[in-house]
Amino acid sequence: MKMLISTTDFIPGKEIIEVLDIARGSTVRARNVGRDIFAGLKSLIGGEISEYTELMAAAREQSIDRMVADAESIGADAIINVRFTTAQVMQGASEILAYGTAVKLK
Repeated sequence: MKMLISTTDFIPGKEIIEVLDIARGSTVRARNVGRDIFAGLKSLIGGEISEYTELMAAAREQSIDRMVADAESIGADAIINVRFTTAQVMQGASEILAYGTAVKLK
């Protein structure tokens, strides 16, 4: 069964029978010189900086994958109350953390 993921505290149509633990997954990503050059040029004219949008989207997906792997390692069927947070860990590098409550379903 594919891992069910929800930002709510329930899964519609499913009964939660056990709360297992917090499931978490994170990644730290750094900017690179090539992206910074294009981003610097775009910041002069305005608009979306797609190089960074793509970098952060990939980081979110990797964080989700790692959170799911963490939940699977403890036998979860679903992860509820999923949230994301980010923090700068050093100049030019940020952590993306995905976390939620790993649960068993009936």
